[in-house]
Amino acid sequence: MTIQWFPGHMAKARREVSEKLKLVDIVFELVDARIPVSSGNPMLDEIVQQKPRLILLNKADMADSDRTKQWIQYYADKGQKALAINSQAGNGMNDIVKGAQELLKPKFDRMKSRGMKPRAIRAMIIGIPNVGKSTLINRLAGKNIAKTGNTPGVTKSQQWIKVGKQLELLDTPGILWPKFEDEIVGYKLALTGAIKDTILNLQDIAVFGLRFLEEHYPNQLKERYQFENLPEEIVDKFNHIGRLRGCLMSGGEIDYDKTAETIIRDLRSLKIGRLTFDFPDESDQS
Repeated sequence: MTIQWFPGHMAKARREVSEKLKLVDIVFELVDARIPVSSGNPMLDEIVQQKPRLILLNKADMADSDRTKQWIQYYADKGQKALAINSQAGNGMNDIVKGAQELLKPKFDRMKSRGMKPRAIRAMIIGIPNVGKSTLINRLAGKNIAKTGNTPGVTKSQQWIKVGKQLELLDTPGILWPKFEDEIVGYKLALTGAIKDTILNLQDIAVFGLRFLEEHYPNQLKERYQFENLPEEIVDKFNHIGRLRGCLMSGGEIDYDKTAETIIRDLRSLKIGRLTFDFPDESDQS
């Protein structure tokens, strides 16, 4: 699966990020806690370079909490600070300002020693579509400033947003890389809703999801779909789930498209439980 999806506004966004980077003190990289690597942007190191970066693991309420702790330690071992947050509920919002202050203390101490007046931290928020950037901005600002939506690509402009006296945010459109070289990354993004469903085969995504659950979360898979034992063949899993959930066509045939939609919806809505699809020990990021 090679996906070409790089709308013009995303190419423009990359240029704008590079141009505006000099205006900010720190970059907030927002990723999905369920897929921290897959929802990261491979171009970001090149774009951000040496600018301080705070990694925000959003939607942590949907991710496997043990795995999230492992990810925070993984980043710490690399000398990077990461925080688990839930922008929808507002969990971890105070930690963001504190984390930024911690990372920028040397810079602001230098400014103070030169007689410069204290000012708000200027931060840029970067994330691929549908990781919750607009929701986070609105939560931090305490009002609905940024547009929100549950489909990728809602934010298409750039704006400064004041967050109290301590923080100023430069919102930027989400950036998605032009090509998925690794099809596994594409499937993980699809499972969590970061790619529009209309450009992918839902049955393929559901098959990937079932196989992942069988390998990593078999008990949750069995409990959700009332399996006594997991059948070996994927079609038998589909048949069982389709019958269980009433995904049938006339004549009692299994409606595989509807079954796939059901599986994907369950994966995205905590019906199967809290899941993480990227594991630190499998990451080849250095």
